[in-house]
Amino acid sequence: LEIEGSPDPDDHETHYWFNFEYQGNADTIGGFPLSISRSGFQKRFFEIDLGSKFPGQKIVLSTFREFVAVDFKANTEESFGNVVGMLGDYTSGDTVARDGVSVINDFTELGNEWQVLPADPKLFHEMEEPQFPNRCVVPEDPRGERRRRLEESSISVEAAETACSKVLSDSLDIKDCVYDILATQDMDMVGAF
Repeated sequence: LEIEGSPDPDDHETHYWFNFEYQGNADTIGGFPLSISRSGFQKRFFEIDLGSKFPGQKIVLSTFREFVAVDFKANTEESFGNVVGMLGDYTSGDTVARDGVSVINDFTELGNEWQVLPADPKLFHEMEEPQFPNRCVVPEDPRGERRRRLEESSISVEAAETACSKVLSDSLDIKDCVYDILATQDMDMVGAF
């Protein structure tokens, strides 16, 4: 399953590919039910219900505009305890290399380690740059130029906190929401949460 958001506010399509087929039949994935829904005009949800084997557990992929999120709902050691990969080691929380053992604490190094290689199976319907041997695009250092731009923001931290607090209660979620609003200079980013 490949999903894609869109920055175009007039794009109301749900963009996904199942087995490389655009909007292909996707009732189940890995033997688990898959449901696709929308909330508002720019938020889409792809919910994989693991309940038949792991009661109450789900994997929810979502898009808001061009942003994509993955959320593991009610996960347990029983269902994800052996998972080691790009998101890290479930049990230890360590971010690890492809070998599943070497710990990498630098996120730029981690991104380069997990960059799709020519020998890897095809993951996406289209190949986009950068492709190996060209390195991934490195995000801006939040302590550098971006920090200066955030300090010059036309949206105040207080306004962003007020908007986020109306829809969120967890302090870490609010912090993420505030950052997203300030980074994008868009109060509507609260809709991503």
